[in-house]
Amino acid sequence: MPSLWSGQGVLRRKPIEHIEEPEGPASEQLTRTLGLWQLTAIGVGGIIGAGIFTLAGTVANSVAGPAVLLSFLIAGVASAAAAFSYAEFAGLIPKAGSAYTYGYAVLGELAGWFIGWDLLLEYTAIVAVVAIGISGYFNFLLEETGAALPTWMLGAPGTGEGHRFDLIAAVLCLFTAYLLNLGMKSAARFETAVVALKVLVVLLVIVVGFFHINTDNYTPFFPFGVGGAFTGAATVFFAVFGYDAMSTAAEESKDAQRHMPRAIIYSLAIAMVLYVLACLVLTGMQSYTEIDPESGFSTAFKAVGLPVVADVIAVGAIIGILTVMFTFMLGVTRVWFSMSRDGLLPHWFAKTHPTRHVPTRVTWIVGVASAVIAGFVPIGEAAELTNIGILLAFAVVCTAVIVLHYRRPDLHRSFRTPLMPITPAVGVIASIWLITYLRVETWLRFLVWFLIGLIIYFGYSYRHSKLAGRATDTTGGERPPA
Repeated sequence: MPSLWSGQGVLRRKPIEHIEEPEGPASEQLTRTLGLWQLTAIGVGGIIGAGIFTLAGTVANSVAGPAVLLSFLIAGVASAAAAFSYAEFAGLIPKAGSAYTYGYAVLGELAGWFIGWDLLLEYTAIVAVVAIGISGYFNFLLEETGAALPTWMLGAPGTGEGHRFDLIAAVLCLFTAYLLNLGMKSAARFETAVVALKVLVVLLVIVVGFFHINTDNYTPFFPFGVGGAFTGAATVFFAVFGYDAMSTAAEESKDAQRHMPRAIIYSLAIAMVLYVLACLVLTGMQSYTEIDPESGFSTAFKAVGLPVVADVIAVGAIIGILTVMFTFMLGVTRVWFSMSRDGLLPHWFAKTHPTRHVPTRVTWIVGVASAVIAGFVPIGEAAELTNIGILLAFAVVCTAVIVLHYRRPDLHRSFRTPLMPITPAVGVIASIWLITYLRVETWLRFLVWFLIGLIIYFGYSYRHSKLAGRATDTTGGERPPA
């Protein structure tokens, strides 16, 4: 009987040599319909969102001042270190699941399980947080027109006490699930069109705002000290990932080995250029002390006598942030689907629609779960669920790419992480550094989720894993250390 910690135990790995072979029957297959620019649009849609429309103003006003553009650059460099590692794996292992699949193939089943388990919570929470944010923008526009949606209170009638239900946020979550269930080809077309609109809005901000820059507003450049720029980087880092969720669509790419690495790099590069230019305009139009932390760009344009542009930006923010929901709901459903197909979660979840070839069951479950979170949980508490799992995934992927380079240097790689092992090591260090900024409550929630996952893994997943019944070593002849 194999040891629990042997190559056939919790350290068993998915064989990379057979990673491209079809897994399961036709009812468990995804359809390859996405081209390079559709993948890039999904990545840009996941990266550019609340970060540019909200975080930029918040960090500029109270943390970094005009140096907020350096905050985005620092965060971008740290994120790029992980992006290169994701790009290498996306070309090497063109399967659904992203960090979960990469960890499973290199570090073993238990590591893969926990990354997948974390991402199920993190991505679902991100969808809910973004929905709540859009709801806030929508209510703001309604109030400006004199209209307002009723506040639904679920509790004792006539007492004014109970739980506020955010109807708009919940409906947005269900709409995103519906969109994804239309089929990847149709959903990707919608996503690409909306991302194009969002990029046009950001370009409008940059071009029009450029003519209203007052260079005196850049002084002092470091009002909170150089440390403020680094503290700001820890805050805005959560605005410069999204390619990780996009990489879960590798199995739906027409040519994943060539297109996925490029799409990851392109999406991050496009987003970073737009982020830095937008920050340059924002801090040039207004003194950092006058920037509205909640609606920085809209307020700035109103301040210079351009209220129409301000309203266009607000509408663009609502539409544009919707793409973030799309990208991360895509991510969580593909991770869940992949884990179920591998046997780590009940196989019932691995079924796809007979004609649309998307995991309909999982998508609706995620849609309803995120709607419940968005409807009842305050945005601050929901946001705290979105941090730690993403950073741990980054650290695992960067570690795995180093391990695989030394363990299997012979593998053909369509993209190689530059400056190995320095680049992924920077990704690991940056992720761990940013984790230290998280609150104790975040760690406690993570530990609870971790323990639940531990119980499920040893109570169900370890025995039902597809690799559990294999008598031969699943590592291609190489056994991982016990």
